[in-house]
Amino acid sequence: MYGKQQSTDAFPRRPLGSTGLHVTPVCVGGGPLGSMPALFGYDVSAERGTETALAALTGPFNFLDTAAGYSDGESERRIGAALRRIGGVPGGFVLGTKVDRDFTTGDFSGEQVRRSAEGSLERLGLDRLPLVYLHDPEHISFEAGMAPGGPVEALLELQREGVIGHLGVAGGPVELMARYLRTGHFAALITHNRWTLVDRSAGDLIDEAVSLGVGVVNAAPFGSGILAKGPAQFTKYAYRQADDEVLRRVRAMEDACAAHGVPLAAAALQFSVRDPRITSTIVGVSRPERITETARLATWDIPDELWETLAPLTAPQESWLY
Repeated sequence: MYGKQQSTDAFPRRPLGSTGLHVTPVCVGGGPLGSMPALFGYDVSAERGTETALAALTGPFNFLDTAAGYSDGESERRIGAALRRIGGVPGGFVLGTKVDRDFTTGDFSGEQVRRSAEGSLERLGLDRLPLVYLHDPEHISFEAGMAPGGPVEALLELQREGVIGHLGVAGGPVELMARYLRTGHFAALITHNRWTLVDRSAGDLIDEAVSLGVGVVNAAPFGSGILAKGPAQFTKYAYRQADDEVLRRVRAMEDACAAHGVPLAAAALQFSVRDPRITSTIVGVSRPERITETARLATWDIPDELWETLAPLTAPQESWLY
């Protein structure tokens, strides 16, 4: 048996940058509930996805993240079905989504951003989107993203029209994300797979975001699964095969956690949650019971000695994503 856990009854609300929104330190990730077998390796039925969304909307966390492009909109459809069952977004709950490029043509124009946002409104059954991120802008140049008639201009217009409340940017390459933050247009940032037990690529980006008053949301604390399941069951980091050095270090982390009676997943999640610079940490879920399990991991009692053991096990910089 693992050691004791703290209470999971209540999670504090933290201010998300300058948005005025207050969110729990854990955000439920809506990607898996839409069923993305090519990415996650398993299917999720429509009913299970909707039940998972219901659990997210009525559970201990008040923050749910999805995207127009997840499963060709299926994540949003299932969340929308759950919202209809409970009569709309609960008071104080924050639902964030993302505008996406056209995955068939690659179009990421302003017109495409408007189509993406309109599709989200329809699928979710809402007349306004409180928080919308520009999603994966690394698929176009920064210049194209900021050009007249481009995606950022369209988002700003939608915000002025009252369709969108707050704007964020969500993506991978840390320097590109920093360039978007420096425009002053974005109040929230999602970085993924780049601030975990083994990869610290986003350290400077997170510092810069905080200095700009931008709310930081850290996604994929499990590195797509290896830091939850362990390398014996899963050998990919950020959806690609992890190198031998990363695997060796994750094994050492798993052994250290076991010696203290702590699940590796609890340490991986709390590495992010306990960082005062990070407002919320996104954990993807695909089953209703995962909500409660995630709450347990987020509140597991982890001794200081374990953190001291884990710190030097971070992968060498040449293994980081950037």
